[in-house]
Amino acid sequence: MEVLYQTLKISSNMLSETKLNVLKQISGDLSRDEAIWASGYLAGLAGGTTLTASLPPLQVESTVQNTVKKITLAYGTETGNSKKLATGLAGIVKKKGIQVKLADLSQYKPKDLAKEEFFFIIISTQGEGEPPILAKKFYDHIHENEIDLTNVKFGVLALGDSSYPQFCKTGEDVDSRFEILGAQRIIPLKKCDIDYEEEAHQWIEHVFETVNTNPGSTKNASTPKASTGRKKYQGKISTIINLNDITSEKETYHIEIETEEALVYQPGAALGVIPFNSRSVVEEIIALTGIDPGKQIETAKVTDTVEKLLHKHLNISYLLKTVVAQYAKITGHSIPEVRLSLLDLLRIYPVKNEEEFGEVIQILTGQAPRLYSISSSLEAHGESEIHITVAKSEFFIDHQKHNGLCSGFLSEFTEGEDIEFYIQNAGHFKLPEQDKDIIMIGPGTGIAPFRSFLWERDALGAEGRNWLFFGDRNFVSDFLYQSELQDFLKTGSLTHLDLAFSRDTAEKIYVQHKLEQSAQEVFYWLEGGASVYICGAKEPMSRDVEETLLHIIQNQGKRSREEAIHYLEDMELNGRYAKDVY
Repeated sequence: MEVLYQTLKISSNMLSETKLNVLKQISGDLSRDEAIWASGYLAGLAGGTTLTASLPPLQVESTVQNTVKKITLAYGTETGNSKKLATGLAGIVKKKGIQVKLADLSQYKPKDLAKEEFFFIIISTQGEGEPPILAKKFYDHIHENEIDLTNVKFGVLALGDSSYPQFCKTGEDVDSRFEILGAQRIIPLKKCDIDYEEEAHQWIEHVFETVNTNPGSTKNASTPKASTGRKKYQGKISTIINLNDITSEKETYHIEIETEEALVYQPGAALGVIPFNSRSVVEEIIALTGIDPGKQIETAKVTDTVEKLLHKHLNISYLLKTVVAQYAKITGHSIPEVRLSLLDLLRIYPVKNEEEFGEVIQILTGQAPRLYSISSSLEAHGESEIHITVAKSEFFIDHQKHNGLCSGFLSEFTEGEDIEFYIQNAGHFKLPEQDKDIIMIGPGTGIAPFRSFLWERDALGAEGRNWLFFGDRNFVSDFLYQSELQDFLKTGSLTHLDLAFSRDTAEKIYVQHKLEQSAQEVFYWLEGGASVYICGAKEPMSRDVEETLLHIIQNQGKRSREEAIHYLEDMELNGRYAKDVY
C-alpha cells in the first residue's frame, strides 16, 4: 500500500477532496501487490493510455513466484500428529508466498535428498527413542549411507513426550546425522512436547524469516491453527475379567471402561494411561528418608507434595542408568552402572538427610504413560465404552518377584473405580476399505486390536474376508476370547482361524509355523490385495513372522530375496502391511 499512498500524497493538491476520498476508499482493501499494479496502472493513464471499461487482469502471482524460494517440508509420523501439523504449517508458509512441497517420509525417495535446497523435517519419536515405523526406511537410509548433503540447508522440528526418557530422540538423531553428512543447519533443532502448537508456529515463522528474501511482503496473511495436545477422558472401570483359566501361569485381563463423554477413536488406536506407584512403596521411601510427605516441592514438570509426586508423577520403579549416575553424584556413593528402583537405591545407598533426598527428587524423570491397543469398536460397543486387554507382567530380580508397573496397576483395579486415560490414534495401523481382505497375526495380547477389527467389520457388515492367526501357551487355559472368536467363525465374520498353542505339543508350534503351513493360500490373498497386520512382541515374534512372510513371497511368488523384500516394502508403503509391536 505504501507505493499507492505515496502517489495519493503527491496528487492530493491536484484532486478534489471528493475524488481523493473515493480513491482512498477504493484502495483501502488492496494488497501490496495489487497496490503496486494499481500505481502502475494510474501511471499508464498519465502517460496517455486510454481508459477502457474492463481492467486488465492482475499479474500478481508470477511476480511473487519469481521472488520467493521453494522449500520441502517433510514429515515422519506414527499417530498422524506430524502429518497434521506439517499440513497446517505448509498452509501458513504458502499464504506467505513461499512454494512448499509437502513430503511423507514413508514415500520420499532418499536419492532426491542431495538435490534439495531447503529441507525441513517434522518428525516424532516412538517407544524407546525409535523413529515412526513409516519413517524408518528414510531414517535407516541416512544413517547407513554416506550422502553428500553439502548443498542442503535444513532444520528439524522434533515432536515427543517429555514423560518418556528418550524425549525427541529421533529428531535429535536426524538433526545430528544431517550435520555429519554436510548439510547446513540454518535454524536450530526445536524439540516440542505434547502441547506443541505455539512452539511449532514459532518454528515455522523462523523458517519463513530465514528463507524468505522479503519477509515483510505478507504481514496480513492469516495463520490457521494446528491441532494441539492430548485430550484426557475420565472413566469408571465397569468390568475386569481374567481371561486365563485358573490353571494358567499367566493373568490376562479384559478391562471395560465407561465414560459419560462420547469417545472418538478408530480400530487400531491405543489407550494411554499414566500408572500410579504403589502407596506401600511410597510410604517406605518416605520412612527411609525422613522427609515430610506434605512438603511442597517444585519440579520441572509439576509442583506438588512429596507424597503425591512419588505416588502419581515421578518414575521411581526402574531408573535410567543416567539417573542412577546422578544419584551417585548427589549422595557420594560409588554405584555400578545398573538400573535399580528408587527404593533399592535408598536401601543400599542411603541419603544422608531430608535435604539430600530433596535433590534426588529433582533428578527423577516423569512417569511415562503406557499404551494398550484398544480391543473394542465404536460401531459395536458404543461411544461411551472402551475395552483394553492387559497381560500382567511378572519378572524376577535377585529371586524376588516383581510386577510390571502399569499392568500391575491396571489389574488391581476393581469395578466402579475411576480412571483417567487418553486415546492415541495410529496413523498406519488401520483397517482398509470394507471390501478388502485382511490377515491378522496376533499371539497373546496381540489379539487386542484384531478383536476391535473383527467387531468393527462385523457391525458394519464389511464384505472383505478376515483371517486370524492366534497363539499362546495352552489351548485350555490361554485361548483368549475363545467364545467370541468361535461365534465370529459361525457367522462368517471370521473366514479362517489358525491356532498355535506352543505348550500343547512336544515340538513348539508358533504363529509363524501356522503361517508357513498355509503359504500357498496366504500368497493368494496377498496377490488379491489383502492387507497384513502384526501385533504383539517385537522380539522374536514379529521378526520371525516377517521372515516367514518373506519366505512365502519368495517361494510362492518365484521371486529372489531382494524382490521379496521389495514386495513387502511396497505393501508397507501402500498401507497394506502394518506392525504394532512392543
